[in-house]
Amino acid sequence: MSYGQGGPQSQWDPWKPNSQQPWGTGDDGSTPDWAALAEASETRNKRRRLLFIGGGALATLGIGTAVAMGVVSANGDDKGNRPTSSLPATADLPSASSTPTFAPTSAPPPLDPKEFVSSKAKDTAPNGPELLFPGRQLTMGTAVYKKGAKADSTSCATGAAGTLGKILAANGCTRIMRVTYARDGIAVTVGVAVFDTEAQALKVKSQSDGKSIVKALAGGSVKAFCNGAICRSTTNSYGRYAYFTITGFANGKDVTTKDTAVFTTGDDLAEFAFQQLRRRGEAQASAAANS
Repeated sequence: MSYGQGGPQSQWDPWKPNSQQPWGTGDDGSTPDWAALAEASETRNKRRRLLFIGGGALATLGIGTAVAMGVVSANGDDKGNRPTSSLPATADLPSASSTPTFAPTSAPPPLDPKEFVSSKAKDTAPNGPELLFPGRQLTMGTAVYKKGAKADSTSCATGAAGTLGKILAANGCTRIMRVTYARDGIAVTVGVAVFDTEAQALKVKSQSDGKSIVKALAGGSVKAFCNGAICRSTTNSYGRYAYFTITGFANGKDVTTKDTAVFTTGDDLAEFAFQQLRRRGEAQASAAANS
């Protein structure tokens, strides 16, 4: 027969109330180990503190996640995450300031000087050989030409030679003005025929040939020239005017292609006639613009 300790062995559970802690091995009357109890209690306290801190961190994380989800939920249409292209177009945005608008304005186009010498209706300024060819001499570049005789007639045939008279009459010539200039033994007569329209003057220019020449005008210090001698002639037109030149030697010598001075003289007077007709148009255009 065994005489052991009666009943079941006591098991100590630190978390169970009324459980008994063994104070020693087989010694019921010994003193408790207070150092061991204190160490065990400290261990339990540390574990509880760690559990508390960990639980608090998880709670904080959960609250932050809930708040973030609440913000996203409040903006459920996801407008903040849309690409830039979904924003309103610039034209839809209100303007900070408006630009004033003005009614379109434009200056009237300048008047065409040629228009005022292209028809009898508009070309109403006084006219004559002294107005077209004023003064006693003409300077073109370095060349100075002395002015000689002048003529003005409503019978255009009196100022024409060769086939020119017939052409002038066929196209309604109403007036012919002539002036002669001389320089260094060379004489030139410039003639200006007047018509009612530009179309008539253009026809004279196109119908003229090598035998359609203005009649040389002698007088004063300039003796007759180009009477049977070979001379150089030109034909042109501007507006309702056709203008001509005939140039030759004052002593009656024939002109050849080597006589460049003769060609230059004729070209100078043709250029001057053109400039004077253009200035006539400019003067009338200016007067009309300022009226």
